[in-house]
Amino acid sequence: MKILIDADGCPVVKIAIEVAKEYRVEVLVVKNYSHEIEDTYATIITVDNSSDSADYYIVNKAGKGDIVVTQDYGLCGMALAKGAICINQNGLIISDKNIEELLSRRHINREIRRKEGKYTKFKKRSNDDNVKFRNKFRALVEELH
Repeated sequence: MKILIDADGCPVVKIAIEVAKEYRVEVLVVKNYSHEIEDTYATIITVDNSSDSADYYIVNKAGKGDIVVTQDYGLCGMALAKGAICINQNGLIISDKNIEELLSRRHINREIRRKEGKYTKFKKRSNDDNVKFRNKFRALVEELH
């Protein structure tokens, strides 16, 4: 088992690495050139800035039983097809049971934004959000380890 983190815009990179280190699980942090991430435990992979470079790298490296940390439901769909388990920054486990609904909701929201030109500002991430992610992520790693 390994953990692959889609680090572009991911607010839980450090938390995921900390938990992985506790369990001595390999971590690949995949980012583009626009992001600076350094860590002595994780392997940092830098891909080019094209829109799906990190996604394709992650899908090519993901396998059965791996964990993918991402908020990109398109990437989740591809990773699930390879047997990986996905979790988003809020601790939601994405599986075959909920991916279709999540992708459908993403499409509907994109259409609404396109038509109305409205963009919802996300609320600032709280410490409670980080604690919730850490607990759910730790439980997932423990279950699969």
